[in-house]
Amino acid sequence: MASAEVLAGVDIVALRLGEEGLQLLLIRRAQAPFAGDWALPGVLVNGRSADASLDAAAARALHDRARIAPAHLEQVATVGNASRDPRGWSLSTFYLALLAPDVPAQGEDMRFVPLAEVLEGQLVLPFDHAGLVALAAERLAGKAVYTSLPLYLLAPRFTVTEALAAFQACLGQAVQHTTLRGRLEKMAQHGWIHDTGEKNRPRMGRPQKLLEHRPRAGGGFIFDRSVLS
Repeated sequence: MASAEVLAGVDIVALRLGEEGLQLLLIRRAQAPFAGDWALPGVLVNGRSADASLDAAAARALHDRARIAPAHLEQVATVGNASRDPRGWSLSTFYLALLAPDVPAQGEDMRFVPLAEVLEGQLVLPFDHAGLVALAAERLAGKAVYTSLPLYLLAPRFTVTEALAAFQACLGQAVQHTTLRGRLEKMAQHGWIHDTGEKNRPRMGRPQKLLEHRPRAGGGFIFDRSVLS
């Protein structure tokens, strides 16, 4: 690569909620460097890229590489230096994507792994992808304190118990059931949540009311107080 060239790309930290917490989407790299390694899905946007924007490139990275349409997608930051990629100077604008819980891993070159394994260094990723994952997880935890972002990890219809699990997974700590219920009631007052009048039919335990998430454009609902207060 000529010294004047800089690789510019978009990487995606895509998360879904599993039974034991948040899971991270990884794609097996087909080309060097790090061919065969598991990494974040991403695309290069140098030169002939047909993408009209970084957001369009981020959507393409998930659609083309994993055939996924995220429930929520937001830009986190841009990083760049001469050491993050063995090919030379590179920039990455990376995104946080929240996926529905039933999104499958399609094919042998795509899998979900526990987010904790990457954050704790048990699973090593190429480039600086572990650092990008940590920054995106920090963004999600910070926004989960004051917004409804964790609800994008649930099916459109959910119970209060499922919402509690989503918030606690994003925050990494316990949330009071009564506090969260108050947040959901506030969202209902503003039309973001609708009581379906139906109940789920769990294999164990009592049936719970099914709520429906009706998100608006521009991100999650913003609360006036911390969910941890």
